[in-house]
Amino acid sequence: MLEVSTSALTLSDVLKTSGHVDRFTDFMVRDVVTGDPYRADKLLESHIDKALTSLTILEDERARLKGIRSAADAYSRQDLHQVMTELGVKAEDTGNDISEPFEFNLMFGTPIGPSGKVHGYLRPETAQGIFTNFRRLLEFRGGRMPFAAAQIGLAFRNEIAPRSGLLRVREFQMAEIEHFVHPERKQHPRFASIADTVMNLLPASAQDGADIVTPTTAAVAVQNKIIDNETLAYFMARTQMFLLKIGICGEKLRFRQHKSTEMAHYASDCWDAEIHTSYGWIECVGHADRSCYDLTQHSSHTKIDLCAYDMWDTPREVQFTRANIAKSRLGPKFRKDARIVEETLNDIAADPARLEPFRKELTENGVVKMTVPCTGQQFEIDSSLVSFEAVTETKSGESYVPAVIEPSFGIGRIVYCLLEHCLTVRNPGEVPARHVFSFPAPVAPIKVSVLPLSNNADLRALSAQLTTNLLKADISVNEDVSTASIGKRYSRADEIGVPFGVTIDFDTPNDHSVTIRERDSMQQIRVKMDEVTTLLGDLCRCRISWADVYHKYPNFA
Repeated sequence: MLEVSTSALTLSDVLKTSGHVDRFTDFMVRDVVTGDPYRADKLLESHIDKALTSLTILEDERARLKGIRSAADAYSRQDLHQVMTELGVKAEDTGNDISEPFEFNLMFGTPIGPSGKVHGYLRPETAQGIFTNFRRLLEFRGGRMPFAAAQIGLAFRNEIAPRSGLLRVREFQMAEIEHFVHPERKQHPRFASIADTVMNLLPASAQDGADIVTPTTAAVAVQNKIIDNETLAYFMARTQMFLLKIGICGEKLRFRQHKSTEMAHYASDCWDAEIHTSYGWIECVGHADRSCYDLTQHSSHTKIDLCAYDMWDTPREVQFTRANIAKSRLGPKFRKDARIVEETLNDIAADPARLEPFRKELTENGVVKMTVPCTGQQFEIDSSLVSFEAVTETKSGESYVPAVIEPSFGIGRIVYCLLEHCLTVRNPGEVPARHVFSFPAPVAPIKVSVLPLSNNADLRALSAQLTTNLLKADISVNEDVSTASIGKRYSRADEIGVPFGVTIDFDTPNDHSVTIRERDSMQQIRVKMDEVTTLLGDLCRCRISWADVYHKYPNFA
């Protein structure tokens, strides 16, 4: 997997080609009196949530409202307006009437350069920077497919209603992987390693308001075409493994498939890893099969070849359709547009889904209105300009536009969910409450607290020495030399999620041993000082479990 870092400022042409300028929108409504904006689907969800709190609501009506809420972000503009009118949705803050929903583009536009004539946007995703560099990445790979490129960086979206802390903001950290693969061969070489992974799946067909998930292995999901292909399932399973490893609760994790009406303009299949929090189910990682859309669009617009080439072991006879274009007629008729007409006709010949209706209309009517996908231009093509014939040739390989499988991680959302899932209270009911962040050791910001039992010079010297050794081993450490009791210092460390505490006591100068305390179990063991750094390094990197360590070393009470 390659790692790249591309510009956050993106030319308008790039995002026009990708479809974001025209289609990267949410539906918005306004308070007709104050003009205050609301995101339409969120306003509808909030209205339904309030209605569902009523004790007098009938079960049939409750089920109907839950079904509407489940589909809130999948409605068309007309359907959304109809539903909001039927339910009497009003402006949340004032109770005033609201306008009809309308599209609002979520990108931040900006002029580029002193003249202001070049227009650009702050990127709404990091992916486009990878797509526009695909040719260089493929060359770096020596032309070998498949391969992936990853990027971590800021993205910007002009959210209608930022809210919920880190969950809906206008500037946020993303981590995206673009996995390039043959569009007809989406198997993954390491699929067998995750085939038996069980995931909680919520297919589009099951999103009826009850939203009951079905635990399904990756292998069964692909076999039954619940998940479209192995590569998409592979990244979903790896995402689940990652989220569980960092501390997300498995019972609060599901994968929800996008309905056809909410699918992004570039996606052919899409599954969101959603995590349940006090705000409800939150989309944290999107998994999209972007098909060949992005590279095809950029190639058509720039006229740069973004194809990959696979060499076969032995030559093969290949049947394909060739467009026989009357170039002598094309030039005089279309002049400066002759080239784009020729390229579009060749593209149609190579695409069976477009070729058959085109050829049928040309045969029946003698003329076809042809639309250029990238620019929207229309040209009238008659039968004197082109014909199509089936050709068989011997070839040593094939050229194709790669498809893209994309996992897209919202870092801020994942961090928020992690904080909520890891926050616990020790001895509930105790006053004051003793809060604990139960971060797994690999993601805890501070791994170890070093706690000398007193400010005795000998103990302080040993504490400083141990702290230095831990830092040299790349283990983050906090040396707490305050005069608070050891119990209070343990509690302070627990509150910020430190998994291990090392206490240097009055026996340490004599026996050269320290006490190591584990945060969640509060169990303690006695360990020689010269073993501490290696042992804690292994614990923090999950090379050994606390249970194994607890049984190996003398326990300490």
